[in-house]
Amino acid sequence: MATGDTRTNGSDDALARGSREEIEKAQQLASRYGVEFLDPDDFHLDGELFSTIPAKLMYRYNFVPLRRDDGELTVVLADPSDVRVQDELELALGATVSVVVGTPTFINDILKKSESSQRVLEEATEGFQPRMIEEDEDIEKSLSIESLEGDASPIIKLVDSVIFTGIQRRASDIHLETRDHELAIKYRIDGALYHAMKPMSKRYAAEVVNRVKVMSELDISEKRIPQDGRFKKLIGRRSIDFRVSVLPTLYGENIVIRILDKEAIQKEFSQLNLEVLGFTPKQIERIRKFINEPYGMVLVTGPTGSGKTTTLYAALSEIKNEEDKIITIEDPVEYQLDGVTQIPVNEKKGLTFSRGLRHILRHDPDKVMVGEIRDPETAHIAVQSALTGHMVFTTVHANNVVDVIGRLLNMGVESYNFVSALNCVLAQRLVRRICPSCRQKANYTPEQLRYWGIDPQAYGDVTFFRGIGCLDCHGTGYQGREAILEILEMTDSIREMILEKRSAAEIKRQARKEGMRFLRDEAVERAVAGITTIEEINKVTFME
Repeated sequence: MATGDTRTNGSDDALARGSREEIEKAQQLASRYGVEFLDPDDFHLDGELFSTIPAKLMYRYNFVPLRRDDGELTVVLADPSDVRVQDELELALGATVSVVVGTPTFINDILKKSESSQRVLEEATEGFQPRMIEEDEDIEKSLSIESLEGDASPIIKLVDSVIFTGIQRRASDIHLETRDHELAIKYRIDGALYHAMKPMSKRYAAEVVNRVKVMSELDISEKRIPQDGRFKKLIGRRSIDFRVSVLPTLYGENIVIRILDKEAIQKEFSQLNLEVLGFTPKQIERIRKFINEPYGMVLVTGPTGSGKTTTLYAALSEIKNEEDKIITIEDPVEYQLDGVTQIPVNEKKGLTFSRGLRHILRHDPDKVMVGEIRDPETAHIAVQSALTGHMVFTTVHANNVVDVIGRLLNMGVESYNFVSALNCVLAQRLVRRICPSCRQKANYTPEQLRYWGIDPQAYGDVTFFRGIGCLDCHGTGYQGREAILEILEMTDSIREMILEKRSAAEIKRQARKEGMRFLRDEAVERAVAGITTIEEINKVTFME
């Protein structure tokens, strides 16, 4: 991450500026107290100055440093009338403090995007290195900067800091990997893993693992079999769920913590539709045609974490109405949709996908969503449901749209029933978007393009881009993801080929002849448009 002056991301102005009312209030305060109002567009973060201010101090008093001139430190505060805060800052920093006014939203945004939360984690790490640890089982406190400064044991501080920083950095999972001589802690951000900090000594691995087990109400004495648990934490005013999986390995136990911020997801999904997923207008038109059919089956396929469930939820959000009854069965129900009956799978109690689906059909649904087809029984019931007047949405794990067909046929589903029930198959992947703040041109030789299966003559004049890493993207070069998609429509010719048990290669050739665009075609198009990088599309699609 660069440490020089860094401009804030213009693409996040709505977040950085705050609401119109917030801006007007801040401008009035600045005028009333005769101080400057800071326009977010004029803000440059001085990395060297930023690194000299304790991160906990910035979070506690909610300010960011702007500049230092002749011993006077200028800071951005939301309330210039709070003399107490200014006096305490002067005492803590040993410098004269002057104030400019910024909106609270803008200040919070800078703190989140800066490396301050990472420094909180590093400070917590330093605290426990020299001494042995005693466990503290009080896990009900709200997680905040103040709680990280408390008198809890260093191991508790470390685990809480890892969780807090992971949420600040938009991580979907936290990985704790016990190795031969060290404990590595990583975050999965936008589908890729990044080290949270330098690996720690392995002597502390057992204490860290035990702390997470205590939080998850798992057996700390059992180290030979996998365990699954969950816990909740209050982050600010939000209650966030965490799912925990513990796996014994050669060198110790590994843990993956899945972060389920349901309140943030609910806010994001309140306006969920197919447009926000990044599909092209033509793809959206075709999908809407299939999901609005009176009956049949829509299958979505892709690897774990490719956004299959999100696509199904977007489809359900578009077609739900008061006249139809929609029931889903999922493992787990990660977010809720108003007006939709949702059932969580509970295999320990005997509620499997197949058993749940069988009972769902007795509740007279119009549309059914099955989180995943995992076994022949679920596959048979789903196909029969689609044949008997229901609209069925479901997912299957496969690499592409053609492989799905073979997968279901191998589960014993009769090919005639299958092709009669199926409306279409969607296969998708998620590609990371280039960070707009550090986006730069990328130069590739014709030999490189040819190696990647990209015709140099067709794309030789195209300008490709990549991100070099900056404050906004935490040095990754990427920010956010969007979906790429291939759609196989069950035309008469494709149905006949499936019934005749023709090879996957023949079905693909026929589909391309009928105008189907494959995942690689869509991925290359996104790279050409400057949305993502060639390296990224090579990670998620085959080079043909």
